[in-house]
Amino acid sequence: MAGYLVLARKYRSTGFEEVVGQEPIARTLVNAVKTGRVAHAYLFTGTRGVGKTTMARILAKALNCLSADEPTPKPCNECEVCKAIGRGDDVDVVEIDGASNRGIDQIRELRANAVYRPARSRYKIYYIDEVHMLTMEAFNALLKTLEEPPEHVKFIFATTDPDRVPATILSRCQRFDFRDIPTSLIRDHLKSICEAESVEIADDALFRVARAASGSMRDGLSLLDQLLSAAEGPVSDAEVVSLLGTPPDERMLKLVGAIASGQTAAALTELDGILADGVTLESSATALCDCFRNMMLSATCGADSELIELPDALRDELASLAERYTVPALVQAVGVTQSVSRRLRGSSVARALVEAAVVRLAETEKFVDADSLVRRLEELSGSSASAGSAEKKKPAPSRPIGRR
Repeated sequence: MAGYLVLARKYRSTGFEEVVGQEPIARTLVNAVKTGRVAHAYLFTGTRGVGKTTMARILAKALNCLSADEPTPKPCNECEVCKAIGRGDDVDVVEIDGASNRGIDQIRELRANAVYRPARSRYKIYYIDEVHMLTMEAFNALLKTLEEPPEHVKFIFATTDPDRVPATILSRCQRFDFRDIPTSLIRDHLKSICEAESVEIADDALFRVARAASGSMRDGLSLLDQLLSAAEGPVSDAEVVSLLGTPPDERMLKLVGAIASGQTAAALTELDGILADGVTLESSATALCDCFRNMMLSATCGADSELIELPDALRDELASLAERYTVPALVQAVGVTQSVSRRLRGSSVARALVEAAVVRLAETEKFVDADSLVRRLEELSGSSASAGSAEKKKPAPSRPIGRR
């Protein structure tokens, strides 16, 4: 029985045009290959699962593809070199894990081997993942080779923490910052994969998986893989909620509705029901913060805004709730929920913190600081008196203001 190939590997992009969410970077690299202006060193930065390794392999294919007489922006993915690079085991494209090969001895070995020409390709390419894990001695040993490498050598570095890469390395590389992939693009890509796999899945379920991926395509594919393994038959939204351990959007809107109505007891009861269903406090607090964020976006950008990460079927209900708040009140609610989310980890009274946040939001008018209110009134009173006095003393202009 052949081993199962996970979706993240089975559907890894094979060309620049296939990389989702990183079009500006792909376009720049395509133009570099077309014009022959390929740099000797690149640094790809970004969070996990946004396409750094995929882009590095595609660039390596573009430089070494045997189907063309020179580097091509459209590698064939059929020749032996393209296939080997796609598998990550090509003899001339050396992939190095910076976390486990971080010492000066490994870099000295790299420098010693770099002088030899590639076995069958145009370029010998070194791809170092998590390059920030190298020691300072290793970085220093790499400097000279990185600045003036042999003509047949290219370097591609990837990191999730560019601040830990020395400036001396950064200055010798062309840097590309990979952005988090928008939820809508992840959803569309997952949908195309489900169609290719002949899997029936609800649109709301796909959206929920894409949102849980938090900008990482690989995380989204891993979640989908897990979901397909657990589901029997068509995948429903309820199964996704059960898998992710997150509260349903409908229940969060019901909780926020009770808060908006000032029904503190009902809000706390709804929170208790969500927790009783197995949802963690951390997930509940995060979902509450997301809900108020979506309401803030609805109030400021409109219910149809692409910034709102919520299924279309619930947008009208969200907009109706948002109308019951002022924008400053929504901003404050986001601040309160974000603050409590940050304080939950390691707290021995985590549930009390979440419940206190719910009570504060439901009875927000009772939490006005009297001292600060008095000071504010005094400041306004003083400002009005000063403005009135200045107005009386101000001489009449001899000519219209703003004219010469």
